Amino acid sequence: MARLKRSPRTARTPRFAALAVAAAMCGAIFTAAQPAGASADPVSHPERDWLGSQVARHQPKSGASVVRPDVAQTPGLDVSGWQGDVDWASVAANGARFAYSKATESTNYTNPYFSQQYTGAYNAGLVHGAYHFATPNTSSGAAQADYFVAHGGGWSRDGKTFPGMLDMEWNPYGAACYGLSAAGMVSWILSFSDEYHAKTSRWPVIYTATSWWSQCTGNTGDFSSTNPLMLANYNGSPGPMPYNWGFQTIWQFADAGTFPGDQDYFNGDYSRVQALANG
Repeated sequence: MARLKRSPRTARTPRFAALAVAAAMCGAIFTAAQPAGASADPVSHPERDWLGSQVARHQPKSGASVVRPDVAQTPGLDVSGWQGDVDWASVAANGARFAYSKATESTNYTNPYFSQQYTGAYNAGLVHGAYHFATPNTSSGAAQADYFVAHGGGWSRDGKTFPGMLDMEWNPYGAACYGLSAAGMVSWILSFSDEYHAKTSRWPVIYTATSWWSQCTGNTGDFSSTNPLMLANYNGSPGPMPYNWGFQTIWQFADAGTFPGDQDYFNGDYSRVQALANG
């Protein structure tokens, strides 16, 4: 049975000390580099940016049948404002055991359906969690982590709440990697992760696709010892892992199916779902 992987944060901190400084500098660069007349925040359609919205555009589907990994898989889903109000009683009756809901994007958008989705999942008996759609070109990782925590992305030691999740995928508004270098992107993710941990005591789950991680971080940035991985791959299997992760904790295997929104498998039985919730 796959186990959640944890090791001391200090094991990798020195490797990123210089990058953390670069991350702080990036925020000033983003502001200074804005063209004359440009909006201070280019996020214009956050209601269309959900977990995997850009994966479906950039990572072609093969049509291969879904093959579950050898260990037990626990079904779940993720939703956003695109789904509106969700019939959670039906979702639970159809076998879902966990759900992530979009809470925020950038530092000025909150999902108007978040309360119904997040609280509704909990009341239906599902382990629930919130996620943040990252826009690394609009503000620092720390600023977005603060906004996320302040608008539904916190964590409760109640046995039914996952740590928040950071959604890292292609830019829906322009340059695929948000204009950041590979080192700058790793620094931005580290900034978000460290700030989220400082505010909640938990490391956020990181959602991504292996092809995005390769393109936008240069397949660098070792978050495997602290941050659980939610991996997107709609081609029948999880496929290769991003840099240094040995396995995915959650696999987003389809963008439609039994449940509203995206279809997910937790890599383990329900006891492992509870283990992630409990920290």
